[in-house]
Amino acid sequence: MPEVAGHEPASHLTQTPNSQALRHLEQAIISGKHWYLALLEAIGLWDTIKETQDGRTYQYLIAAEAFDWLLLAERLCRAVDSLLPEGEKTALLFHGKPPLDLPPGEFKELIGSVKYLQHLNYFYGATVEEALILAVEEEVRKERWISGYYREKDAAYTTNEAYRRIYATTKAVMLRRFRQNRGYPQLKSISLAELKEFTYWLFKHRLKQCDKAKVASDTKKALDWLKSNGFSQQPDRSDSDLEFINMLPSSPAG
Repeated sequence: MPEVAGHEPASHLTQTPNSQALRHLEQAIISGKHWYLALLEAIGLWDTIKETQDGRTYQYLIAAEAFDWLLLAERLCRAVDSLLPEGEKTALLFHGKPPLDLPPGEFKELIGSVKYLQHLNYFYGATVEEALILAVEEEVRKERWISGYYREKDAAYTTNEAYRRIYATTKAVMLRRFRQNRGYPQLKSISLAELKEFTYWLFKHRLKQCDKAKVASDTKKALDWLKSNGFSQQPDRSDSDLEFINMLPSSPAG
């Protein structure tokens, strides 16, 4: 296999349970396959749900059911960084915009059906839930601007009011309940990994507390917010069998 200047071949790396995925990614790109297709194939081969690499902990699977595929994509891209076009890589990792517009069926085939369903869990349970909170915060800010009350220092009020409207209580109360439920320490700070797990927990909590019409309405609001803020990559749900799927809008916002 030819070597690329500035790039350490995967065959030279310490052997790990996921060496096959790393080798495949590198070799496929060098052989001429589009890097995004090679990346998705490598994701399909990956079998670790959590790891520490270069001092950073990567938690790819949340609550044993929600797969953060973009986090794994980031990890894999780091391993072959010199082989990737910078602009396309940045667009994918930071804006969720892939360089190829693949049909949902091909995306599912490349990463595998189990990971695809777990990806849907993450999209609706973490990405969309976070967007819902941001959308409602935006509504609160606009209301206060119109009323002449909004100040930048009101950020905490805005967040708590959004939580009250969505979850009927403040963020601090929900975070305390989440940590009690998980047996986590009640710290003053929160890591990114715990924040993602918290957001997914909020989603599951909302499904239990709200009727189907409310869940569908809130989900559409969140999808609209994502679309208006440049996140156009929304998965197809037509062949999924997720527990909550019938509560969601019948088609993506648009």
